[in-house]
Amino acid sequence: MNQADPIHRWHEMVQARSPRGLDTILADDVVFHSPVVHTPQAGKAITQKYLTAAFFVFFNPSFRYVREVRSGLDTVLEFEVTIDGILVNGVDMIRSNEAGLIVEFKVMLRPLKAINLIHQKMGEMLAGRRGSRPAA
Repeated sequence: MNQADPIHRWHEMVQARSPRGLDTILADDVVFHSPVVHTPQAGKAITQKYLTAAFFVFFNPSFRYVREVRSGLDTVLEFEVTIDGILVNGVDMIRSNEAGLIVEFKVMLRPLKAINLIHQKMGEMLAGRRGSRPAA
């Protein structure tokens, strides 16, 4: 992986547990697909909002990527994390463009118990009900 690779930069942010730099890896017309919102969220601002909230909800010390599959500009990252005693298993499906920017970010989760938990926690984060914010 090289420094211009958005997946490499994504891994660096996840490892640092900081969303700093999201704006540098997202295309202006990026589309975010949430596991709990039925419509795609289009645009850099809303995608950045969802991904920043995810840094709070997902990236605790138990978070780890367990598999990475790449094909051309498409990457699938499988992850596991335990949140409130529930094992969450999911995948980040990421499509990049030739300019090295993410143009699509899709999150899929299992099992149903985990989806319900993430729905609640992401809703709280996006509504601003948590007092702290990630380092920006």
